[in-house]
Parts: sequence; C-alpha cells; structure tokens
Amino acid sequence: MNYLEGLNEPQREAVTHGEGPLMIIAGAGSGKTRVLTYRIAHLMNRGVDPFRIMALTFTNKAADEMRSRLEKVVGTDARNIWAGTFHSVFSRILRIEAQKIGFTSQFSIYDTDDAKSLIRTILKEMSLDDKVYRVNNVLYRISSAKNNLISAEAYMNSAEYRADDEASRVPELGKVYKTYQERLRRANAMDFDDLLFNTNVLFRDHVDVLNKYQQKFHYMFVDEFQDTNISQYLITKKIAAVHQNICVVGDDAQSIYAFRGANIQNILNFQRDFPDTRIVKLEQNYRSTQNIVNAANSVIAKNKSQLQKNVWTANEEGNKIELIKASSDNEEGSLIANSIFEEKMLYQRHNDEFAILYRTNAQSRAFEEALRKKNIKYRLIGGVSFYQRKEIKDLISYLRFTINQSDEEAFKRIINLPKRGIGDTTVAKIVVAAMENNLTLWEVVANPKPYLGDRLSAPIENFSALIKSFHATSVIKDAYETAAHVAKASGLLKELHEDKTVEGLARYENVQELLNAIKEYVDNPESPDKSLSSFLQSVSLLTSADDEKDDKADRVTLMTIHSAKGLEFKHVFIVGMEEDLFPSQMMLSSMADLEEERRLFYVAITRAEHKLTLSYAETRYRFGRLQTCEPSRFLKEIDASYMRMTQNTRTFETERNTSFVKNLTTRKAPPVTTPATTHAPSTNFIASDTSTLTVGMKVEHPKFGFGVVTSIDFSTPDKKAKIKFEKDGEKTLLLSFAKLMIHE
Repeated sequence: MNYLEGLNEPQREAVTHGEGPLMIIAGAGSGKTRVLTYRIAHLMNRGVDPFRIMALTFTNKAADEMRSRLEKVVGTDARNIWAGTFHSVFSRILRIEAQKIGFTSQFSIYDTDDAKSLIRTILKEMSLDDKVYRVNNVLYRISSAKNNLISAEAYMNSAEYRADDEASRVPELGKVYKTYQERLRRANAMDFDDLLFNTNVLFRDHVDVLNKYQQKFHYMFVDEFQDTNISQYLITKKIAAVHQNICVVGDDAQSIYAFRGANIQNILNFQRDFPDTRIVKLEQNYRSTQNIVNAANSVIAKNKSQLQKNVWTANEEGNKIELIKASSDNEEGSLIANSIFEEKMLYQRHNDEFAILYRTNAQSRAFEEALRKKNIKYRLIGGVSFYQRKEIKDLISYLRFTINQSDEEAFKRIINLPKRGIGDTTVAKIVVAAMENNLTLWEVVANPKPYLGDRLSAPIENFSALIKSFHATSVIKDAYETAAHVAKASGLLKELHEDKTVEGLARYENVQELLNAIKEYVDNPESPDKSLSSFLQSVSLLTSADDEKDDKADRVTLMTIHSAKGLEFKHVFIVGMEEDLFPSQMMLSSMADLEEERRLFYVAITRAEHKLTLSYAETRYRFGRLQTCEPSRFLKEIDASYMRMTQNTRTFETERNTSFVKNLTTRKAPPVTTPATTHAPSTNFIASDTSTLTVGMKVEHPKFGFGVVTSIDFSTPDKKAKIKFEKDGEKTLLLSFAKLMIHE
C-alpha cells in the first residue's frame, strides 16, 4: 500500500517530516487521523522500532482505530506501539513502577461513583453538611487541584485556596481533600486524576524512572492536543525532552473542554517549549460543503485568541444554512421532527443521517417526545452507561475485591450483597475496629473474633472464606472462568435469576452480557494477559465515549455538542440557539469563556456534511418558569450570505397532527442525491391550501416541477395524492407535508 498517494501537499509534508518537534494544526474534516496514522507508518517503514513509539489519544476507540489503520499499512507490528488513552498508558507505567510511590501493582481505579461514595463517607465522618459541602462540587474542586498538580498538602498550605473555600462557606474542604487521599492510599486505590498526578510525582521524585522512559520512547504522538490539561502536557513534555521527537495534532478552534481542565495555552504556546517546532497546517476540509465551511469560518474569526489558518473546501457550494424560529421549545421539537420526517419522505433519507445537537442534556425532552409522535426511531447519547448500571457495578465490585482486598468502596458495596446478615451496624463496627487498631478493613474481616466477638463473627468469616476462595481461583484461572465462578458462588446470579419481573430479567441479561464481554476479552488474541486483573484494568479505563454501544440500528442521534466532537452527520440540527442557553449564561463572565462557547458552536457547525439547520425558540420553560428568549448572538456572527431564514406558516389541524409548512422557494435536494435536472420554482410560488385539491388539478412542486393530480387517497389519517410530474414521473406525496401551488 502506497500510503503517500492521495495525500495533499500539507498532509504529505506532515507525514514525511523527519526528526524534531512537529505541530500539525488540523482544521475540522481535514483528515488528521489519516495523517497521524501514516506518519507513524512512515517512521516504522524507515526502520523505527514500534516499541519506541508512544501514541496518546483521548478515547480507547481512537487508539483502536489508529492501530487498525496502522495494521493495514505495516502489518501486525503495529500492535507493539504503546498506543492508548493518557490514563491507560500512564496506568500501565504506574503498575510497573507502583512500589516506588507506595502502591502495589494491583491497585484499584476508582470511577466517579466510587469517588463520590468515598467523599460522602468522609463528609459524614467529619459531621459536615452535604448540602453545603455538595459532593459534586467537592469532587470537582479536588479534581481541579490535581489537574493543576496541587497536592492535598499544598492545597491546605495555600492562603489563596483557604480564602476561596472560606468565601464559598466550605472552610474544611482542604481537610476533606487530605482525608480523601489518605483513604485512597489505604485502599490501594487511585482515582482517574491520580493516574496523571501520580505519574508526575513518579517522574519528579524518581529521575532514574523518568530517564528509563525517556530512553525507551524516541517518538511521541499526542492526538487532540488542544484538549490536554497541564498534568498531561507536563508528562509528555518530560518524556519527549531528550529526543525532542514529539508530534502533536490538534485544532485550537476545537478546544472545548476547559471545564474538564483542558488548557488551550498548551497548543498556543507549544513553540515556546519546543523552539525548533515545524508547523504544518491542514486547511482543506473534506467533510462539509462550502456554505458550511464558510459559515464556520465567519464565526470562529470573531475569536481573538487563536492560531491563524484558512480552512477551505473543494466540495460543492451546497444548501444555505436554514434558520427556524419556533414560538416555544415544544414547538421547536415538533418543527425539527417534522423537518426530519419531510426529508425522509422527499429524499428517502435514513434516520442515521440526522443528528440533533444541543447545549445541555435537559433539552432532549422536547425532541424525544416529538420524534416519538412521528414514530421516528432515535438514540440518546449520554444515558446511563452499561458499566454504571447497578447490577454491573455489583459484580465488578466483587471482582475488584477479589483482586485487591484493600479496596474499601468495593468492600462496602458487596459485604451484604446478597444479604448475609451483615448489616450497617456490623459494618460500622468493622470500620471502628480497623481505625482503632490501625488495620485495614480486610485485616479485621479476615480475623474478626478478636475485634467483634463470636456472635457477629460467623457471617463475616463466611464472607472472608468466600473472598479467599475467589482470590485463589483468580490465581490459577483466567478472567472469564474467575468471573463466572464469582457471579455464581457469590449468589448474585441466583438472586437476579429469581427476580421474574421485566426489570429483573433485564438485570440478569446485563450480567450475562458482562460475562460475554469478559469471555470476548479472554478469547481476543490481542489480549496478551488473560487475567482478571488485566480485564479490570481495561474496564476501569473506559471513557464515556468508548462505553456507548456501537448501535448499527437506523436511528436519529440526539446528543450534546460536547459529545458530538469527532463525529459527522449528513444533516445536523443545532437547536436552542438562544442567549443564556447558547452561549450559556455560565460562560459569559469572561472573554475566555465566551471564546470557548464560540469554539463549541464552531465544532457543532463543522459536524455537518451536507446540510445544517439552526433553530431557536421565542419562549422556553427554564427552572419551572416560562421565559422569553432572545436569539443567540452567535446567529448574528454567521455571514448572512451563507444563511436563509425559513418562513414559517403554521396550520394546526388536530390534536393528533400538527403540521408545519415552510416556504421552500430556494430549496434544493441535498447534494448527494440532486437529480441531473432541477426545477426553478415560479417567482410567485406560494404553497396552496391542499384541502381543496381534486383529481385533474395542475400543481407545481418546488423540486419536482409541474404535474397533474391523478388520484387522492383518503383511506389513511394522512391524506396522500398521486401526481404525475412532467420531468420526474409519478410520485405519491403526503398532502400535510407536500409544498404544492395549485394552478387553476
């Protein structure tokens, strides 16, 4: 395979660049994944050992796609690259070097739910009001500190942080942070932020370890570089410091994750840290039409803090961007659903060609209801993920505790599940005994009589014997055999199987699906380590983007704009284009925040391939009150030459069917199916009232041209008419959606 063929000049320049730092500024739809993959392949074809290459991404899905593409070019050697998410690659390093920072290689990784549970426990023990010390806020504050490499000790010693906490009426937050870290360490556990924080600590305190990885990795690649935080960038910078062969790929115009700690300055100031950087700009957009690309450019041009580039496309001009005004949020949902229905009827579109993007998850309700009324199938991205379901977390907790008996959160979840006579009072006594005797919870559970007496010890001894047998099994059996044994012997499967309700059956099937996933992992030849510990590590590092099931069904996609990054759809609706909603009211306090919101809008626009529709409502219920809405300032920032306002005339037929008719004077079919000849509508074209339509009438359609009505079908709720058009032949149209002008 000649991977250099078909590349444009800047892409070829990036792929064949030799030694030294390289920054690839990749505009939306410019083929960055292809370039990144081919650059790695080019190095390997020049003789670079794949074991010397580290490639960092933000999702496992992106890493897997990179490996898959590489295998097609260089073969199975691609599997030897250290490719994965920041968290997965750095956790791999931490497991190797864990002893140096006071952990064992079997440390647990706490997800957000585990972290929140531990914080709730700490707040209760410290007698702090959880209505003041809100768990989400406490965790966010701790996470932000870690991402900025502020330890618990540094946090407590900082006058600035203390002043902020006192002003926020949470003066004990520093102590909560310190206790939280102590409990994590005691549990031989790290949260997601610790994987980055502790890697920085490892490299800071153990120069020999840093030097080991500097010598190991001669080439580094960082995808979506604009989304890196300080912690991530410092690690990559340290590893790349010796050989200086670091390639970063990103687009400052798509930096939209500041709320997660992403620091746009990393990409804006990359040249300062690597003065010899070669910059290559990928500016040709292969995804979208000219109107969409030009509209996006006109928006992002309003940002002052950016790297200059000129994104362009050789694609066709395409349809102008439509703007829909609705009277309310519910009507907005109906108009969008009607528009999708109409597109499907007129142009034989599939559901999966459409995406509805919104600023907040709460906006999905109106669109879900409207799509259901139209019997249009949809999928909602951002619901409860598979690995967050209770029954799945229950079994995963058993498996975690089987591997790591210091894992307190797993212990608390499973100690009385299924019920075995160990209630909250007994658990509290175990916790007290452990604290008073400076022991772990497991040390008390494994030998309870000296601390709890004979009466309470029997069920606890049975539990500890069960866990010991599970651990023994895990040593000699693979992940699937161990997990299947745990699921059965723990009593979880039996309890779920005995629940004959619909919900109980679904939970039982979910656990079986988890066991299927473990079997698939064990049978996968690319899984060199078949142990339970290895599987748990892979599961704990799944991101929300990875966890969405790859649903092949034909469905309209509903999702937030943040979730849509990296995706593309033929027809995109960006809804809720109103002040205080988009841009968000929370992002209007500074120019930096407003510019991030504008970048978010830019990302939304550039998800569209062929057609883009924007919408806003004049009124919307927010926080239980009907509010009058003002159109978003971003609408005014799009050059008017790339847009057209949809003129709305509404007819409310019955409660069963509310139709919305638009003036389609300039409507064209989307580029992918535009016929060889198109009809130019009459200059006075206005859609007529079709309730008076009769056989034999001459009519005009804005796309199909002139025709004669040959029959009308009244047998269904939606009246249909067969019309023989002069150029396009006979077509059947729903009269509630057809745009017909009657010519007497």
